[in-house]
Amino acid sequence: MLRTALRNVFAHKARLIMTALAVLLGVAFVSGTLVFGDTTVNAFRTAAGANLKGVAVAVQSESSSGAGAADRPDAKPTSTLDTALADKIRALPGVAAVRPTVEGVATVAGKDGLPAITDKSRSNRATNYLPGKDSHISLKAGRGPVAEGELALDATTAEKAGYRIGDTVRFAIDGPALTKKLVGTVSSDDPRVKAGGSLTLFDTRTAQKFFLHPGQFQEIAVGAKDGVDPGELTDRVRALLPEKGAKATSGPALAAQQAEDATTQTQGLTKALLGFAGIALFIGAFIIANTFTMLIAQRSREIALMRAVGASRRQVVRSVLVEAALVGLGASAAGFVLGVGIARVMLPLINLSGVGLPDGPLVILPSTCAWSLAVGVLITVLAAWLPSRKAAKIAPVAALSSVDQAPPTRALVVRNVLGTLLTGAGVLVMINVATFRSSDPRNLMTAMFGGALTLAGLIVMAPLLARPLIALAGKVTTRLFGVTGKLAKENALRNPRRTAATASALMIGLALVTGLTVVGHSARSALVAEANKGMTADYNVSNSTSAGLDPSAAAKIARVPGVAAAVPTAMAVYETKVGYAVVTGTDPKTYGETAKLDFRAGSLRDVGPGKIAVSDEFAAKAGLKVGSTLHAGVTDNAEQQRKKKVTVVGVYTKTLTTDDALGTLTDVLPYSGSNTLEKVTVKAEPGHATDLERKIRAALGDSPLMEVENHEQVVNDGGGPINFVLKMMYGLLGMAVLISVLGIVNTLAMSVFERTREIGMLRAVGLDRTGIKQMVRLESVVISLFGAVLGIGSGIFLAWAGSGMARSSMDAYETLPPWGDLAILLGLALVVGVLAAIWPARRAARLNMLRSIQSS
Repeated sequence: MLRTALRNVFAHKARLIMTALAVLLGVAFVSGTLVFGDTTVNAFRTAAGANLKGVAVAVQSESSSGAGAADRPDAKPTSTLDTALADKIRALPGVAAVRPTVEGVATVAGKDGLPAITDKSRSNRATNYLPGKDSHISLKAGRGPVAEGELALDATTAEKAGYRIGDTVRFAIDGPALTKKLVGTVSSDDPRVKAGGSLTLFDTRTAQKFFLHPGQFQEIAVGAKDGVDPGELTDRVRALLPEKGAKATSGPALAAQQAEDATTQTQGLTKALLGFAGIALFIGAFIIANTFTMLIAQRSREIALMRAVGASRRQVVRSVLVEAALVGLGASAAGFVLGVGIARVMLPLINLSGVGLPDGPLVILPSTCAWSLAVGVLITVLAAWLPSRKAAKIAPVAALSSVDQAPPTRALVVRNVLGTLLTGAGVLVMINVATFRSSDPRNLMTAMFGGALTLAGLIVMAPLLARPLIALAGKVTTRLFGVTGKLAKENALRNPRRTAATASALMIGLALVTGLTVVGHSARSALVAEANKGMTADYNVSNSTSAGLDPSAAAKIARVPGVAAAVPTAMAVYETKVGYAVVTGTDPKTYGETAKLDFRAGSLRDVGPGKIAVSDEFAAKAGLKVGSTLHAGVTDNAEQQRKKKVTVVGVYTKTLTTDDALGTLTDVLPYSGSNTLEKVTVKAEPGHATDLERKIRAALGDSPLMEVENHEQVVNDGGGPINFVLKMMYGLLGMAVLISVLGIVNTLAMSVFERTREIGMLRAVGLDRTGIKQMVRLESVVISLFGAVLGIGSGIFLAWAGSGMARSSMDAYETLPPWGDLAILLGLALVVGVLAAIWPARRAARLNMLRSIQSS
């Protein structure tokens, strides 16, 4: 029986090639994900090791957190690490070197005045240059900065901004644009810089002036002499530190912590990718089961003969499973090799989002190889198990008299009943999910269970649905293509189970793609509606950091020719008895020029010092109405706690631009945390709505920190992350759709082999080669359309059912199917059907008429 299994693999290798490809692609996805995860973790560890190279002890300030502290809009942070402490550490026995560092954020402007790095997901790191002491920064040209009027840039940013050594570079820290002379360019192995961020280097005194105070540092890296134990040296350093505000960690301990953090960071991404790999393998299982079912039907005479000469049912089962295992093993091995290549491509693709994953050599662990092979073989064997049991149940005499028997009526009835029950249960669960109004983990798990149950029910029920839907499609093909269209319909209906299994693979992929498309379109529409609701401004001016805008910015912008109104806006948080309330401060006299509020009581004219309007939601929550007094706790810009009492003079419908309450600048600006504006909204005079950006920038000193966005950009900003996530998920689900296409090709190719005699007879009675090709193509199109209709329909339903959870975070969310995009998906299904039929149709048309008629 083992020799028989081996012979069958080689005898039917052409028929098994698509099955092998399905397994290969699924395993490639799994192995690529595992290799990517191991490689990324190792790269993080290597990067941490490189950053900590030669560091025996790391002394860090607890009152300042590097780049984050530099972004604070109030007074500069104060660090307990200073020059005196660095000198004391340098004098300790066993210390070889001391490297004190200062870090912050510096935004470089190009020669056109705009930020050199326009992608908000990229970092703009700045630090002090330490000649010969910073192992992860290397000079490429020129020299490092040594005086206050000098700086160095990473070579990529310098090239992108158009700067050469000797040029004057414009940049900003937290306010107006500054200038310094470019004296050198560097390269860095910092993954944030490699991912497209910028690196600006200053001399130490200048960096301290920008980000801390003179003589202060955020971190001191200590190198040890040969033979000195890092732990002992850490204890010596720790003894010099003040009681509060600083901590010392040994280099090895810090490296271990960073490695652990790296593993945690990559676990979520790896699990998500493995989830998509599981979908691909699940779809591949349909193809495997379909292939072996057809092979067994075609070899029923051979199996009957084996049973007649003494082979037991168990031996027949083993023979089929060994055949499946051999196919799975070969395909898994090839898939593992392909997966290694996929892992190499994943890193740059994911870094397009600005994640900043470090690069490094591929890490291929023996366990990854073993898991990949095991998964591929196991999936193939499990998928072939039911067909093998069917093979063992073939009665020798009945098999010798028929090649392709129809399934028993009782089995079809049981399957239809089970499918109806599963689908009904899934639909009921999803209808219940539609009532959910929060997206907590329990609700998400319920939704996933209901979605899986619905799809599983449709898969089981697909043969029952195939007959009416394909018959309907057959009327169209018959009317348009005549005899070949009718033959295509009959061929698709000949074995509903086989047709359903082939279409189900495509159905799953398209259901997920459709669901994502509907949710993505609905979410984008909701964000656009939220952004447009109450917003009539032509421009939105803000600071790219949290430093905010100077209160005089609105007056400067108002003097720009072509500006009709410039409205200042500040934000503060009031602590009330029902929680925190976000209060917008503005000039009530001009606020109506750039924002539109729907007042249910009172009006914008009533807002003044000590008088606020509140949103309908906050009013209901706090039990407020016109005339009510709101008592709140506030924190002023000196971080002093105070009590605030204001009177409610209006109630409006909440919008994205005006949150819980609206007051004057005098009631908000002193409690904004920095005495700065959040933004300035601008209304242009007629005919100037498109030409004010450069003028507004010039009025504010051409600082690269200024973000001047027109109405369309403001609206589209919210959809950016959604668009990226959708593109990434479409790419991952594309693998599943590709596998389902291979299933259609495989089914058609084997169906052509199975119908060799029939095709010969058709040729004999006058159907030419073109007609044969058209018949096979139409059959493929009918199967593809069947899968597409089920997939798109179920995808829309699942997206609708999840709308309640989406609405919990987006008030304006409504299920809005993008019918144009869905029509494109249906059109793509037609294209898939045509492309999938190319090889089977050519093969069918090339069959010799006489030999086909004589075939058994």
